[in-house]
Amino acid sequence: MEIVVHHRISDINAEQWNALLNDNNPFMRHEFLHGLEVSRCVCVQTGWHPAHLAAYSDQSKTTLLGAMPCYIKDHSYGEYIFDWSWADAHHRHGIEYYPKLSNAIPFTPASGPRYLGSKDVITELLKFAINVVEDKQLSGLHSLFIEQDQCPSYTDSGLLLRHSSQFHWHNRNYQDFDEFLTKLSSKKRKNIKRERRRIKESDIQYDWLSGDQLDELAVTSMYEFYQRTIHYYGAQSYLNLAFFKHLAANFSKQTLFLFAKHKEQTIAGGLYFKSNHTLYGRYWGALANFHSVHFETCYYQAIDWCIEHGYQHFEAGAQGEHKLARGLEPSKTWSAHWIRHPGFRSAIGDFLEQEQDHLNNYQSQLQKHSPFKVEI
Repeated sequence: MEIVVHHRISDINAEQWNALLNDNNPFMRHEFLHGLEVSRCVCVQTGWHPAHLAAYSDQSKTTLLGAMPCYIKDHSYGEYIFDWSWADAHHRHGIEYYPKLSNAIPFTPASGPRYLGSKDVITELLKFAINVVEDKQLSGLHSLFIEQDQCPSYTDSGLLLRHSSQFHWHNRNYQDFDEFLTKLSSKKRKNIKRERRRIKESDIQYDWLSGDQLDELAVTSMYEFYQRTIHYYGAQSYLNLAFFKHLAANFSKQTLFLFAKHKEQTIAGGLYFKSNHTLYGRYWGALANFHSVHFETCYYQAIDWCIEHGYQHFEAGAQGEHKLARGLEPSKTWSAHWIRHPGFRSAIGDFLEQEQDHLNNYQSQLQKHSPFKVEI
């Protein structure tokens, strides 16, 4: 086996990369990651230095056996697994935390595979990644939003597991949205019906677009909605118009735009992606604060879509306890970390044990406020 560090994902054969994917996860597809690089959302200037690990059968590099999307990071922005306190602790002890090595999908708090290949291949890839950390004197290796099934591969290689919390929707073989509502408590059911009724009474119509429908006007509109939300919250604009154009030109089958229209004017939009069984909500925006449009654009339309298309899961992004009242349930997410400094590795290990206890208590409290009726 020959393992190589590639500083451009375009140096790795796209067909072989995608062939190693089991579930067609959109964010692990070669086209998605390539789009982040060619649009320069991900580059040295933005603090994301591509350093993808690829395992080949021999030195000719003709047969790809496995891979890990990796980036040498100068900061912790765009990761959604927060380690600022770890960086601060390193700094206070005169130890550099940056750069670090992130095995992650940039700007994407969605769970999925973070390596491609068999267990034997990932063992070698992780060993190689830790050697990169050692050789380059990086502070550590961080694998973010990994699938639970892949966790043992990381722990077997000496990485520490960390848990976070999101809100996900699960399809329990609902025939339609009304059947989903019957499973909710009376108060939550009435609230959702009231919010959806306001949309109908306002004569707001929704359209899902994908594939060839993602024309120049749709792309520009979706990007403008994204920018509106970024500016409204004073957040960092990670994506640019070139990336949105790349999605339409090269990734349109797994990209969906949702637009809300009122009197022929497009007033709101949501950006979604899909795998073979999961719908992922990423960004949304609106021209103004229309009543209930946020909930309809970000949750109810997505749940409707999943039921209609037989999709089993809907991930609505990071944070947001208000999602609980909309029928999304607290779910654990996973990350894995290897810290180079032995003292900090031990201290962070202790911290993660305590953090896990707090997370378990937090999720237990959330379950007490579940929107679903108690089955007798």
